[in-house]
Amino acid sequence: MAYNKARAEKEWIEWKEAEERQLRELGVDEDTIQRLHTYDWAQFKKERNFYYWQAPVGESIQWQPQGVSEEIRDPDSLLNTIEDEQLQDTLKKVDKLTLEMLVMRMAGYSTQQICQHLNVSAYSYYNRIKHLKEKLKKSLKKFE
Repeated sequence: MAYNKARAEKEWIEWKEAEERQLRELGVDEDTIQRLHTYDWAQFKKERNFYYWQAPVGESIQWQPQGVSEEIRDPDSLLNTIEDEQLQDTLKKVDKLTLEMLVMRMAGYSTQQICQHLNVSAYSYYNRIKHLKEKLKKSLKKFE
């Protein structure tokens, strides 16, 4: 299961409020409580960042194209297989990340798998694909 940042933060806040209540009952001054809060929050953020960027072992994606020929496995090999010069020139102007997304989509990976593997949001993925389609349409119209 993926790491849920919001749930982890909510649990931390509940734990911290209970701890601070207990510290106040024991007579600890507010300055010390605030310093503890700041320190604990910094530690929590470090831990949260670590867990957020860890890919669960069972959900890791093995980069093994399945739906395309063996020769298309990365953006460079994709560009090398294209025979149409106009299309090749257009795709050479596209950034590598978008081309990687295209290769993975051609290999049959889902949007979620692509986003997880490349560490981008679904919005970013759809936006890049939309801009790629627009560039391709524009270049095809220009060469008709």
